[in-house]
Amino acid sequence: MKLNLDCIPCFQRQALQAVRFISDDEELHEKVLREVTKKLLESDWNLTPPELAHEVHRIVRSVANEKDPYKEVKKKSNDLVLTMYPALKAKVEKSADPLRTAVRLAIAGNIIDFGPLQEFNLEKTIKEVLKKKFAIDDYEKLKENLKDAKTLLFFTDNAGEIGFDKLLVEKLLKARRFEKISFVVKGGPIINDATLEDAIYMGLCDLPNVEFLNLSSGEAGTGPERNSRKVKRWISKHDLVISKGQGNYEGLSENDGLFFLLMAKCPVIASDLGVKVGDIVLKYK
Repeated sequence: MKLNLDCIPCFQRQALQAVRFISDDEELHEKVLREVTKKLLESDWNLTPPELAHEVHRIVRSVANEKDPYKEVKKKSNDLVLTMYPALKAKVEKSADPLRTAVRLAIAGNIIDFGPLQEFNLEKTIKEVLKKKFAIDDYEKLKENLKDAKTLLFFTDNAGEIGFDKLLVEKLLKARRFEKISFVVKGGPIINDATLEDAIYMGLCDLPNVEFLNLSSGEAGTGPERNSRKVKRWISKHDLVISKGQGNYEGLSENDGLFFLLMAKCPVIASDLGVKVGDIVLKYK
C-alpha cells in the first residue's frame, strides 16, 4: 500500500505524541517536530507508510535521546490485557463458536494502537466488536485453509493486543496441531508495536512449537523490512499466514495468501479496503 497525503500530518501528530510521553519540555517538542517536518519534506513520498514511519520515529528517538518513548504505555497495555485474559478466555470457551469469538476478540484488541489513535476504550470496543457485523468476512476461507495447515506465520501488531492474539492461536491449535508457529515481532521499539520482550511477557512463548522472527523497527540490525524478499520467503514457506493490524496491512497488502485481521481506524486504510472507519475486517488476499 502506497503512502497517502493524509499520512503526512498523521506522522507529525505521532512524533509530537511520542515526545510528549517522555517529556514536558516544549522546546524539545518543537525541536522534534521541526526535525520530523524537515525529514518529511525531504523524503520520497512514493513509499509505504511503515517505511516513512521508521524514519519519523528514528528522529524522535534520536532527538529525544530515548530508546523507547512508548515503554510505559506498552507496559500498561500488557498488564491490562493480562488482568482481562481469564475472563476473555472464558468468554471464548462459552461461546457457540469459540474460534469465531476468538477472531472477533483478536480484532477488538487491535484498538490498542497509539499510531492512528490518541485514546480508546478497550472494554467498550470488545462489547461492540462481539456484536458487530464484519465489513469483510472470509471466516469460512480461514477455516478451510486451517484444515491442512502444518505451519502458521503470525504477524503481530501491538503490545497488549498480542494477548488477544494468544487467545486466537490457542483456538487455532484446538482445530489443528501446528508443527511450527512463527510469531513476527518488531526487532526494536517503534510506537507501541510488540517486541520479543512483550511477546515473552504475555506468554506467547508458552505455546507449542513457537519461534520468533524479527521485523525491522527502522534501526539497523533489527530485521528485514516488510516488503523485503526475506519476508516474502517467510510467507511462502508457511501454510497459514495471519497479519494483524493496519501497519502490517500497509506493508504486506501487496502479497497474496494472507489473512488480514484488523479494525479500520483511519480513513486512508478504510478507503483502501472499501470499508468505513470503525469497521471490522477478516480479509483473505
